Amino acid sequence: MNAVLSRPPVAAADVVALLEPQCALHTDCHDVHDADGGFVLLHVMGTPDTYARRHIPNAVFMPHRMITAGRLADWPQDTLFVVYCSGPHCNAAEQAALAIARLGRPVKIMLGGLMGWEYEGLAFAGEAALA
Repeated sequence: MNAVLSRPPVAAADVVALLEPQCALHTDCHDVHDADGGFVLLHVMGTPDTYARRHIPNAVFMPHRMITAGRLADWPQDTLFVVYCSGPHCNAAEQAALAIARLGRPVKIMLGGLMGWEYEGLAFAGEAALA
Protein backbone atom coordinates (compact mmCIF):
# COMPACT_ATOMS: atom_id res chain seq x y z
CA MET A 1 0.00 0.00 0.00
CA ASN A 2 1.12 3.56 -0.73
CA ALA A 3 1.74 5.17 2.68
CA VAL A 4 1.37 8.67 1.24
CA LEU A 5 -2.11 7.89 -0.06
CA SER A 6 -3.27 5.72 2.85
CA ARG A 7 -4.98 8.72 4.48
CA PRO A 8 -6.68 11.59 2.68
CA PRO A 9 -5.06 15.01 2.94
CA VAL A 10 -6.30 17.47 5.53
CA ALA A 11 -8.86 19.93 4.19
CA ALA A 12 -7.31 23.18 2.99
CA ALA A 13 -9.20 25.27 5.56
CA ASP A 14 -7.90 23.03 8.34
CA VAL A 15 -4.32 23.40 7.07
CA VAL A 16 -4.72 27.17 7.14
CA ALA A 17 -6.12 27.01 10.68
CA LEU A 18 -3.20 24.83 11.83
CA LEU A 19 -0.35 26.59 10.06
CA GLU A 20 -1.32 30.25 10.19
CA PRO A 21 -0.42 30.57 13.90
CA GLN A 22 2.79 28.59 13.41
CA CYS A 23 3.91 30.78 10.53
CA ALA A 24 3.14 33.88 12.62
CA LEU A 25 5.19 32.50 15.52
CA HIS A 26 8.22 31.34 13.52
CA THR A 27 10.83 33.06 11.43
CA ASP A 28 14.01 31.65 9.91
CA CYS A 29 17.70 32.42 9.88
CA HIS A 30 17.77 34.20 6.52
CA ASP A 31 14.77 36.35 7.39
CA VAL A 32 16.54 37.46 10.58
CA HIS A 33 19.83 37.95 8.75
CA ASP A 34 18.26 39.98 5.95
CA ALA A 35 16.00 42.09 8.16
CA ASP A 36 16.75 45.76 8.59
CA GLY A 37 15.87 46.08 12.27
CA GLY A 38 12.38 46.18 13.68
CA PHE A 39 12.95 43.67 16.47
CA VAL A 40 15.28 42.74 19.33
CA LEU A 41 17.16 39.48 18.84
CA LEU A 42 17.65 37.51 22.07
CA HIS A 43 20.22 34.75 22.64
CA VAL A 44 18.27 32.80 25.25
CA MET A 45 20.51 29.91 26.33
CA GLY A 46 23.90 29.18 27.75
CA THR A 47 26.24 31.23 29.87
CA PRO A 48 28.04 34.53 29.38
CA ASP A 49 31.09 32.49 28.33
CA THR A 50 29.24 30.53 25.62
CA TYR A 51 27.65 33.75 24.39
CA ALA A 52 31.06 35.44 24.26
CA ARG A 53 32.45 32.54 22.23
CA ARG A 54 29.74 32.57 19.55
CA HIS A 55 26.44 34.31 19.00
CA ILE A 56 24.46 35.89 16.21
CA PRO A 57 25.54 39.48 15.51
CA ASN A 58 23.56 42.11 17.43
CA ALA A 59 21.92 39.50 19.70
CA VAL A 60 21.33 40.41 23.32
CA PHE A 61 22.26 37.76 25.89
CA MET A 62 19.20 36.97 28.01
CA PRO A 63 18.81 33.33 29.07
CA HIS A 64 15.17 32.27 29.19
CA ARG A 65 15.31 31.77 32.97
CA MET A 66 16.23 35.44 33.37
CA ILE A 67 13.36 36.89 31.33
CA THR A 68 11.22 39.13 33.53
CA ALA A 69 9.12 42.24 33.06
CA GLY A 70 11.98 44.20 34.59
CA ARG A 71 14.52 42.83 32.13
CA LEU A 72 12.27 43.74 29.18
CA ALA A 73 11.35 47.17 30.56
CA ASP A 74 14.14 48.88 28.59
CA TRP A 75 12.12 48.31 25.41
CA PRO A 76 8.69 49.73 24.51
CA GLN A 77 5.73 47.43 25.16
CA ASP A 78 5.16 46.78 21.44
CA THR A 79 8.78 45.72 20.76
CA LEU A 80 8.97 42.43 18.88
CA PHE A 81 11.44 39.98 20.41
CA VAL A 82 12.96 37.25 18.24
CA VAL A 83 14.45 34.43 20.29
CA TYR A 84 16.89 31.69 19.36
CA CYS A 85 18.71 28.86 21.07
CA SER A 86 21.32 26.36 19.95
CA GLY A 87 19.12 24.35 17.60
CA PRO A 88 16.41 21.74 17.23
CA HIS A 89 17.72 19.73 20.20
CA CYS A 90 17.21 22.72 22.54
CA ASN A 91 13.94 24.11 23.90
CA ALA A 92 15.27 27.38 25.31
CA ALA A 93 13.68 29.37 22.45
CA GLU A 94 10.26 27.90 23.24
CA GLN A 95 10.78 28.54 26.96
CA ALA A 96 11.77 32.14 26.22
CA ALA A 97 8.87 32.71 23.83
CA LEU A 98 6.46 31.42 26.45
CA ALA A 99 7.95 33.70 29.13
CA ILE A 100 7.78 36.75 26.85
CA ALA A 101 4.22 35.98 25.72
CA ARG A 102 3.12 35.54 29.35
CA LEU A 103 4.36 39.09 29.91
CA GLY A 104 2.05 40.24 27.11
CA ARG A 105 4.91 41.04 24.73
CA PRO A 106 5.15 40.12 21.02
CA VAL A 107 7.58 37.32 20.20
CA LYS A 108 8.79 35.09 17.37
CA ILE A 109 11.07 32.04 17.40
CA MET A 110 13.94 31.83 14.94
CA LEU A 111 13.88 28.23 13.75
CA GLY A 112 17.20 26.39 13.56
CA GLY A 113 18.98 28.47 16.18
CA LEU A 114 22.77 28.56 16.08
CA MET A 115 22.88 25.28 14.16
CA GLY A 116 20.59 26.65 11.46
CA TRP A 117 22.59 29.88 11.29
CA GLU A 118 25.79 27.88 10.81
CA TYR A 119 24.19 25.54 8.26
CA GLU A 120 23.12 28.55 6.20
CA GLY A 121 26.74 29.82 6.22
CA LEU A 122 25.90 33.05 8.04
CA ALA A 123 28.53 34.91 10.05
CA PHE A 124 28.79 34.79 13.84
CA ALA A 125 30.01 37.32 16.36
CA GLY A 126 32.23 36.45 19.32
CA GLU A 127 35.65 34.92 19.82
CA ALA A 128 34.93 31.82 17.73
CA ALA A 129 33.92 34.05 14.83
CA LEU A 130 37.40 35.59 14.87
CA ALA A 131 39.27 32.27 14.69
